[in-house]
Amino acid sequence: MGPGSHHLSLGPSVSSLGLLLLLPLLPGPCSGASWTLVLTGPPECLGAEGRLAHKLFRDLFANYTSALRPVADTDQALNVTLEVTLSQIIDMDERNQVLTLYLWIRQEWTDAYLRWDPDTYGGLDVIRIPSSLVWRPDIVLYNKADAQAPASASTNVVLRHDGAVRWDSPAITRSSCRVDVSAFPFDAQRCGLTFGSWTHGGHQLDVRPRGATASLADFVENVEWRVLGMPARRRVLTYGCCSEPYPDVTFTLLLRRRAAAYVCNLLLPCVLISLLAPLAFHLPADSGEKVSLGVTVLLALTVFQLILAESMPPAESVPLIGKYYMATMTMVTFSTALTILIMNLHYCGPSARPVPAWARALLLGRLARGLCVRERGEPCGQSRPPESSPSPQPPDRGTGPPEGPCQEPRCLCRQEALLHHVATIANAFHSHRAAQRRHEDWKRLARVMDRFFLGIFFSMALVMSLLVLVQAL
Repeated sequence: MGPGSHHLSLGPSVSSLGLLLLLPLLPGPCSGASWTLVLTGPPECLGAEGRLAHKLFRDLFANYTSALRPVADTDQALNVTLEVTLSQIIDMDERNQVLTLYLWIRQEWTDAYLRWDPDTYGGLDVIRIPSSLVWRPDIVLYNKADAQAPASASTNVVLRHDGAVRWDSPAITRSSCRVDVSAFPFDAQRCGLTFGSWTHGGHQLDVRPRGATASLADFVENVEWRVLGMPARRRVLTYGCCSEPYPDVTFTLLLRRRAAAYVCNLLLPCVLISLLAPLAFHLPADSGEKVSLGVTVLLALTVFQLILAESMPPAESVPLIGKYYMATMTMVTFSTALTILIMNLHYCGPSARPVPAWARALLLGRLARGLCVRERGEPCGQSRPPESSPSPQPPDRGTGPPEGPCQEPRCLCRQEALLHHVATIANAFHSHRAAQRRHEDWKRLARVMDRFFLGIFFSMALVMSLLVLVQAL
């Protein structure tokens, strides 16, 4: 039933309501630019247009209720147009997977019982009234992640003479968002905000988006996230509880993380540490710091790994930077273990066995020339030829004095005891030199292994660092 069929005067009950009416420029003693009046009783200074607005309000709400859907035909669906403007990204909680936004939400619909003829009311075609006085669609955020009940908006609605109602309200929304951190800190996220009626089905209320995307004209840039867009999509779903379909509008917020801060604070220190770890193979074994360097690097990487784990949500997919940390820690662990083994080769004493023939030919020969491992004063590309260790020759006791022209009994060549001692000293000297050569061979083998693993692990660290840093480009 239209409002024109009843002309019931509300009297003091209506005049006691606080109503905001925007009045145009009025002549006379109450002239001014755009007056905003609160109708609490008969105004003492009210122009002709103000009296018409007061009369319009009484006529419209004489027989109006905000409890029922404002359609002339109950079988007709009411169309609601939804428009969202993104103002600010307040917070993205990756651990709890909650996105907090500040939005401006505009809803537009047509109220069949709030129409009037502007000529009847002096050309007045628009009024602004509190939103609590009119019927409002029960459109809510489906994926809401806030435990508190939504606060009622106290903004006004703009009512036109043809029944078109526009309701603009700000809102701080907390919505659930599935965060995928597999590519952190070079990740991109897709967070959807689904709006729809909570009680009205598609046969009673049809919600549609205004435009293909949400508005980003008033967006305040975020220091951590870059907004790529916010497209809108309408869906019609049928839930298990009800037979009728329920339309909704989903605004998908496309985000990409600004990775500069994470590269400087987490990634770059790890890259530098990973490039420092292979240098343990270049340290002299006599310095005593080869193992200490590897252990120190491993402890530093563990600290950075703990800092990263505090900010990341527990998930099955390991972040990219987490994979890089684990690969680097594994590499440092293996390099430290190899350093210990190489130091054992370096400190093989004179009593050690000789270097095997295959190791002497392959490692001390070809590999040493290829890696340019040489003795002092030896040109690069040429290695010292392998020397066979002479075996000591014991003196021959069964032989007598050498035959010769000397027949004197006091001749030196006839002193058997002296010759025996001289031969023993010579054999001991040759044995000592052979042991020293074996020791030098093992030390040389240790240097060759150090140079070989230095190249391998430094190449691995460089390749892993480049693969991760390329993701930032």
